[in-house]
Amino acid sequence: MEVKIAGEEEKCAALALRVEVFVKEQNVPPELETDDEDSCAVHVVAQDDTGRVIGCARILMSQNEAHIGRLAVKKECRGKGVGSAICRFIIDRCREKGCTDIWLDSQLHARGFYENLGFESSGDVFTEAGIEHIRMSLR
Repeated sequence: MEVKIAGEEEKCAALALRVEVFVKEQNVPPELETDDEDSCAVHVVAQDDTGRVIGCARILMSQNEAHIGRLAVKKECRGKGVGSAICRFIIDRCREKGCTDIWLDSQLHARGFYENLGFESSGDVFTEAGIEHIRMSLR
């Protein structure tokens, strides 16, 4: 598996994966899955040995802050370290860029996954696209 910044071709595959995971599996309305921030985000992909995109996420950076979003992993690849590898890659890149605050809005069921990476919950549970979330930060 290789984790890297996505080129144009990988961005298209990442978007298709996001639709597969969020729209088809989790019933997120399609109009909520993509937004204007996609065009200014840094997209990260994980690829298997054949070059197939099996995981993705995006990073929105501003000065010393980074927001991780849209982390998705192909269903058959979950539980195999793909999501963790993507997050570690992103955390390393954000620290290299001088980010002191990295945050995300975790689906509530994934809270433990992010806690294992060092993220801490803050604030109240909220609902987005019909799914319970919690804000999590890594400082």
